Amino acid sequence: MTAKPDLKLGLIGDNIARSRSPLLHRLAGQQNGMEVQYDRLIPKDMNEDFDTVFGKCVERGYRGINVTYPYKERAAKVVTIDDPMVRAIGAVNTVLFEADGPKGQNTDYSGFIAAYRLARADKAPGVCCLIGTGGVGRALAFGLVELGASELRLVDREADKAKALADELTALGSKTKIVVETDAVVAATGATGLLNGTPVGMVGYGGTPLAASAMEGAEWAFDAVYTPVDTQFLTDAEAAGLDVISGYELFFFQGVHAWAHFSGTPLDQDRLRKALLETVELELKSA
Repeated sequence: MTAKPDLKLGLIGDNIARSRSPLLHRLAGQQNGMEVQYDRLIPKDMNEDFDTVFGKCVERGYRGINVTYPYKERAAKVVTIDDPMVRAIGAVNTVLFEADGPKGQNTDYSGFIAAYRLARADKAPGVCCLIGTGGVGRALAFGLVELGASELRLVDREADKAKALADELTALGSKTKIVVETDAVVAATGATGLLNGTPVGMVGYGGTPLAASAMEGAEWAFDAVYTPVDTQFLTDAEAAGLDVISGYELFFFQGVHAWAHFSGTPLDQDRLRKALLETVELELKSA
């Protein structure tokens, strides 16, 4: 009979076969002497829809789950959210199953802020062009307002979605100017920061959301995609001389923050980062 893990976690999402979240949480568990089981829960592979997979998490023994594309906004509708900022974001990537029901958090928001500050310290974001206003895009937008962006230009193929987010951000009463654009190239013109909040560029969604020629003149770029780490978007940004912030940094910090919610135990972040990189390198060598 298989021993029961100290902590059973999971990730609900599509196209997550190469996610490193299971590894991150297993290594976090090892630091704390805990056996962690972290499962990939892909609705279509389980012949279930999101609501069914989510609804069965408690009976299947999960303490908590992460949620990724394309279910973050859906998850926000089936949990209790205590943090007013997370309620405003309207997207959830971390869920704890408590006695009184599922509780939602957004560590994409806090993780992005941590990743930005690690890379750029106290530099202001400036004028930002954000492409994609879905689950992770919403977290990035609220993060940019928190970081003090002077202007935020929102771009999405679904104009109504961008407009709704613009209204919510404006309601915060911050000094950040909020603009909705339909053309990414236009939005990028004169921008300081360029951000990809879409799945374009990840494994299975090749390409880039912004032409390389539109990156000239910007100072920094961030891509929420981290599989692969060297997306076309960031490769083009680096070639244009921009400072780049990899989606891997968001992945790392959102995972660290999610672990705190899941377990309440501490982490040596430097040790975890080193262990992650070493394990991935070993996997690649043996592949």
